[in-house]
Amino acid sequence: MSKAKVATIWLDGCSGCHMSFLDIDERLLELAQHIDLVYSPLVDAKVFPEMVDVALVEGAVASEEDLAKILKVREHSRILVAFGDCAVTANVSGMRNPVGKEACLQHAYVELPTINPGPPTSVVPKLLDKVRPVHEVVKVDVYVPGCPPSADTIFAAVSELLAGRIPDAAGLTRFGA
Repeated sequence: MSKAKVATIWLDGCSGCHMSFLDIDERLLELAQHIDLVYSPLVDAKVFPEMVDVALVEGAVASEEDLAKILKVREHSRILVAFGDCAVTANVSGMRNPVGKEACLQHAYVELPTINPGPPTSVVPKLLDKVRPVHEVVKVDVYVPGCPPSADTIFAAVSELLAGRIPDAAGLTRFGA
């Protein structure tokens, strides 16, 4: 039996969902029997594969870099999972929406710094005008809520997907989402 190709992606967020994924602990060994983690911040792959079976996407779409990445991931993924509240609702990342991109940049990079104040010219990707949850940009097949989702919730969702079933977000709440 061939293993499912799984990718995890980190857009604008805190990495808490990936940390919760690692909190699956010894059940990672069970998953490893059924999946190949082919792309992730947790592995060394630099190029997104031609096609994956499941992509777990953490974070909101907040920058041009995020937008390009999620468009590519959607095109090359059979099942796309919005993984955590930032991906599902924009959550914390979306808190800049009411104040606007320019005011946020001004406050963070001009008003607050005591050393080298000024807007970033490198490293920080160009921000979009509005932070958006993943489903506002591409089709999402599965939602796994939580900030972050619990390890039990993640394990239940991935297990359902590996069994060929689409998990229902409402049903996942019994696992501690």
